[in-house]
Amino acid sequence: MLTLENIACRVEGRLLFGGVSAQIGARRRLGLVGRNGCGKTTLLRLVAGRLEPDEGRIVRARGLSVRLVDQEVPGGPQTPRAAVLAADGERAVLMEEAESAGGVDRAGIEARLAEIGAHAAPARAARLLAGLGVDEAMQRMPLSSLSGGWRMRVALAAALFAEPDLLLLDEPTNHLDLEAAMWLESHLKRYPRSVVLVSHDRDLLDAVPDGILHMAGGGLTFYPGNYTSFAKTHAERVAATRAQQARIDARRRRLRGFVDRFRYNASKARQAQSRVKALQKLADMPVLADEHTAGLTFPEPDGLKPPLVTFEDVAVGYEPGRPVLRNLNLRIDPDERIALLGANGNGKSTFARLLADLLPPERGTATRARNLAVGYFAQHQIDTLRPAETAFAHLAPLMPDALPERVRARLGAFGFGGEKADVPVASLSGGEKARLNLALITGRSPQLLVLDEPTNHLDIESRRVLVDALQEFAGAVVLIAHDMHLVQLVADRLWLVRDGTVRPYDGDLADYRAEILDGAGSRRTDGSARPPSVRKAARRAAAADRDRRKPLRDAVAAAESRIARAQEAQRSLHAALAAAAREDDAGRIAALGRELADAKRAEAAAEGDWFAASEALERGGTG
Repeated sequence: MLTLENIACRVEGRLLFGGVSAQIGARRRLGLVGRNGCGKTTLLRLVAGRLEPDEGRIVRARGLSVRLVDQEVPGGPQTPRAAVLAADGERAVLMEEAESAGGVDRAGIEARLAEIGAHAAPARAARLLAGLGVDEAMQRMPLSSLSGGWRMRVALAAALFAEPDLLLLDEPTNHLDLEAAMWLESHLKRYPRSVVLVSHDRDLLDAVPDGILHMAGGGLTFYPGNYTSFAKTHAERVAATRAQQARIDARRRRLRGFVDRFRYNASKARQAQSRVKALQKLADMPVLADEHTAGLTFPEPDGLKPPLVTFEDVAVGYEPGRPVLRNLNLRIDPDERIALLGANGNGKSTFARLLADLLPPERGTATRARNLAVGYFAQHQIDTLRPAETAFAHLAPLMPDALPERVRARLGAFGFGGEKADVPVASLSGGEKARLNLALITGRSPQLLVLDEPTNHLDIESRRVLVDALQEFAGAVVLIAHDMHLVQLVADRLWLVRDGTVRPYDGDLADYRAEILDGAGSRRTDGSARPPSVRKAARRAAAADRDRRKPLRDAVAAAESRIARAQEAQRSLHAALAAAAREDDAGRIAALGRELADAKRAEAAAEGDWFAASEALERGGTG
């Protein structure tokens, strides 16, 4: 159906990928995965014909229809339903011709319209829009009145309605809520033609594809099966390659030692020369690309007695007398892990702002623990970062009592170690900006994290790191996310935001999925959610592990502070020595020299302690 033949693409002279070959057959569902920036979106644009490869060629079957979902449909007076109907070009043309045709021509047109189901199309368009959360009232509104996120849903509905031979989807769930993401997954599993899907949503990549295309190291590799199958096979290949690489490195060291020792020994010259040639061959062998994902660690919060927050008959909204949510009677304790369910527009973000103390209650009583700090991650906050300033410049004002080395240590816990902390925000990727935002909201070591779609800019590995960090976090978490995998691994309780209130949901995600896909949107639920015992046990184990590792983390932090103090002392002593030398003060120079030697010994001792504590942490905190 479509074949990629040894294609290559360059961006500003830099090779993005090359030698890429693949075949996409009929009725195939493929996931396209790889690290951010590897070229997945560019490859989709090449397949769609919007770009041309710098090398190689793309062969398409005659008459093949390919559609890449636009990031946003234009505004204007057209309604969402009309925009979706217009996506079927043949139907639109025939409907227009039918109005003026007569006789035999009209009969032929009507026959073709019946053949393609044209008269049932409005109902099908309405169902697709409803599945993606665009309700009846919104379907009659002009597109110009809708936000970019809602227009994106319309664009997605239009692509699904057109049913091209090859549908290309680039992060289709980014603008969806959990409910619409569940519906889309179900729909794509039944899609009758071929799909290539770029996504960081692991559940979607497990449910839909029957094969995975992995972009890495400038190339493309096919793996049969879904994402979980790919991840297992890829990990095995990486382990085997690393073992081979370790053997090559060891051989290289032995050869280099022999060459260095006997290069100028006449009796060994011939053997040394043969080993030089062997070294040259080893140098040409491919090296495994480093795909390491930086870790992420939330700061340890000060302990507070429960409850952290209680609401009694609380109502909240943005205009007096018009509450968005009412009758809130809820409590959050220090170890809670809560996910909010409910379609967009029901008030999840409003509730998050209430928790973050950014919206005051209109009535009722909201009680917060004394000295409670809340870390609130909102979707729009990434756009408010100052492009010209560094990560350090963003975080330092939020930690006014901390020494610079403590600020840098905190940034290092979010993947901004070393020089990365001094890179302007404008040069950071979307995922790095999301990490920086997580660092900023935890500047006060909060006891409660309120996270509203924190994964939109994170790749799959970064999402895994976030899950690990949330499981280790000692405080409470309230989560809004369309990523079902994240919700399943983090949340112990589900709260449903619906009908103008928030209440515990008596069920799990499987129950909720069935409710959504069965159309049982009016079901009311009360009572306590069933906490998954497995995740409870995992959290207890994580807490025990935190307690066991805390002395080592403290030792690492203390050593970092000692290193920083010793380095600062050396800088001051060097300046003082220069001044003493200008004044030719021999006694002062000698005394400063002794102090400098002490400072260097202190730095070396601190580095030794840092390495020992760090290695113990790497071994799992066993000391």
